Amino acid sequence: MDEKDITKDAAKWYVIHTYSGYENKVKDTMEAMVANRKMEDLILDIRVPMENYVETKDGLSKAKERKMFPSYVLVKMIMNDETWYLVRNTRGVTGFVGPASKPVPLSEEEVLLLGVTDNKELFGNYEIGETVRVISGPFNELVGIIDSFNYEKGKVKVSISMFGRDTLVELDFNQIIKA
Repeated sequence: MDEKDITKDAAKWYVIHTYSGYENKVKDTMEAMVANRKMEDLILDIRVPMENYVETKDGLSKAKERKMFPSYVLVKMIMNDETWYLVRNTRGVTGFVGPASKPVPLSEEEVLLLGVTDNKELFGNYEIGETVRVISGPFNELVGIIDSFNYEKGKVKVSISMFGRDTLVELDFNQIIKA
């Protein structure tokens, strides 16, 4: 594993609070600062999560887009003094989300629910054909073999032997661990 892989593994998603309406400006400013200071290996991704919705007005439906979390920006970064300083001193940023503005990274489950990451990252430790154990749900404690991944949904298909037959079941990524 080279140094860039180690860097990506150490990076976590953090939530930054901004002034209302400054989300995109903060994102653009931070991206420029990261490029100018050559910190691309420390601050990997900056996002303003958006969602699509349909607005009906005067009988006409129109597809639109809006911010999922007004006044918040998500940043995938390695937390150190330099990255903390860059984020905190970006115009429009009021601070990190966390107790007493102490940055707290999002859990993998929160990242998946927010839909801000390529779900391939979540399955990076697993391979097709690998043996896993189910840790929750109706198939709890059963052992199976990974058949396929559905990255868009954050699901994995596992072949489990039940009643003498192999059965393919679809599980969430957080329902399995390596056996």
